[in-house]
Amino acid sequence: MKLPRRRFLQMAAGAAALPTISRIARAQAYPTRPVRLIIGIVPGSGPDIVGRLLGQWLSDRLGRPFVIENRPGAGTNIATEAVVRSPADGYTLLLATGANTINATLYEKLNFNFISDIAPVASISRETFALEVNPSFPAKIVPEFIAHAKANPGKLSMASPGSGTAPHMAGELFKMMAGVDLVHVPYRGSAPALTDLMGGQVQVTFGPLSSSIQYVRAGKLRALAVSSASRSDALPDIPTMGDFLPGFEATGWFGIGVPRGTPAEIINKLNAEINAALADPKIKAQLAEMGGVVLPGSPAEFGKLIANETEKWGKVVKFAGIKAD
Repeated sequence: MKLPRRRFLQMAAGAAALPTISRIARAQAYPTRPVRLIIGIVPGSGPDIVGRLLGQWLSDRLGRPFVIENRPGAGTNIATEAVVRSPADGYTLLLATGANTINATLYEKLNFNFISDIAPVASISRETFALEVNPSFPAKIVPEFIAHAKANPGKLSMASPGSGTAPHMAGELFKMMAGVDLVHVPYRGSAPALTDLMGGQVQVTFGPLSSSIQYVRAGKLRALAVSSASRSDALPDIPTMGDFLPGFEATGWFGIGVPRGTPAEIINKLNAEINAALADPKIKAQLAEMGGVVLPGSPAEFGKLIANETEKWGKVVKFAGIKAD
């Protein structure tokens, strides 16, 4: 039987639309099973706390468990590669951090390219660091610290959660802009670095507020300046480093990424849900309590942030001659 031309065209158009309708239907139904959120940092760390906070919110919102899976090691590269190698179906997410943009230059050989292998979904928040010293340290303001460091070149130890971490990069940027010689001492995480700072074994750190603010508030550490462009609501009386070194800004960030090739409909759904979480007063308050500032936006905006941070920290890594441990 020969079909009329109009009927034929209608049927052809309907058939062409089926894949789109199917993708939209899958996105609307997503998720239909548990989702893994892989975090490249140890449990109890700032990134882990942020990831669990968001994971619980998404679990409650979408009705399926968002299961946290910690895979620390190699500066978050182990976790990132695990996500890169996972199916691009929206059921494996990465808690991306500033370390991912640093590692692009820090490591000479990686089994993946973060920018091309991970698709940006949504930024979550920025994390502020603070230049912190033991309360017994003679300097009480940044100019005094710089003067003391210049008078004692190579004699002050700067702790960090590890080579190439965002706090380490903040310290290297400070050394570069202030013209001081501090000896970098890498630790396996913020907790042991802060413990030795409070114990007097090291003299200074750029502590993430998510893990150090409790010690600052308790008087166990003295914060001289925050690393963000503006003052932190969590420590409103502490000046910015830019007040003393114009143009200084060094912050960490958190976001969600997925394997490249994940359907756009799923990426957009996750982006909308994460932005809804960031608009929730309770989530905003919990992030602010840790010194974080919510960072809503589109996948494209998150991708631009990643590109800009990769370029910025690549210059610092090369200038300081930093090598991965």
